[in-house]
Amino acid sequence: MSTITLLDGGMGRELERSGAPFRQPEWSALALIEAPETVARVHAGYVAAGAQVITTNSYALVPFHIGEDRFRADGARLADLAGRMARQGAAGHPGVRVAGSLPPVFGSYQPGLFRADLAADYLGVLVGGLAPHVDLWLAETQSSLAEARAAAAATAATGKPLWISFTLRDDVDPEDMPAPQLRSGEPVAEAARLAVALGAGAMLFNCSRPEVMGAALDAARAAAPGLALGVYANAFDTSQDEDGAANETVSTIRADLDPPQYCGWAGGWAARGATIIGGCCGIGTEHIHHLAQHLGDQADSA
Repeated sequence: MSTITLLDGGMGRELERSGAPFRQPEWSALALIEAPETVARVHAGYVAAGAQVITTNSYALVPFHIGEDRFRADGARLADLAGRMARQGAAGHPGVRVAGSLPPVFGSYQPGLFRADLAADYLGVLVGGLAPHVDLWLAETQSSLAEARAAAAATAATGKPLWISFTLRDDVDPEDMPAPQLRSGEPVAEAARLAVALGAGAMLFNCSRPEVMGAALDAARAAAPGLALGVYANAFDTSQDEDGAANETVSTIRADLDPPQYCGWAGGWAARGATIIGGCCGIGTEHIHHLAQHLGDQADSA
């Protein structure tokens, strides 16, 4: 197995667990708006747990969560604040990198709502606010090739590396699908080839069940040999309804994905070629600490 780079885990659930302001529809953006110091503390907690890359709390800074009016009035300032809180959380750890989170701007798992013109507009606001603070871009939970293309276009002029992370169909078991698919139905193999064409530094899979990640890694590795691959799965107790968006409700977390169990999945992903591993919704600091301990002989020194 290759050297592993450890990501952080989910932001929203850690904020909720810490007692930070947290509700719908703002989700993790509410803490940034009302108590930004709680965001910095969550980042610091992940760094202390062993994360080598932490991701800005900018996922919910879109009209889907904070409303069009607030986004227009305050989106750039909040994106800047999200970047500064990540830097504050990483203070004293110069080896820790900050990834600028670029979400699917029309809501998670909603490829049918994509509009290229509005996506460029919304992503431009986020990129402008985050750019002074981040080391790389992480386009997260991308449900379609069109979403990934928009993220690449929005970041192209910054000169910073781009990682693209896709969310997968997980409403059926992998053995019941002819090939792994994005939530749009587009093949993972096609997404891997697009990642190479866009010059992405890595392709990841996130916000899907652990059970579907292995087959996706195999498909991506076959389609794009040499492309760095990663995984950060969620811990939702059931796959999300494809007619609804992730984080539209506060989903129940699986009881069987405690830190040792999640680490078992992570070891399997590493064996199948993943070199970047962390956690998404419901995967917290204790999971990252366990990964740091048990994948430690393969993990980079932060």
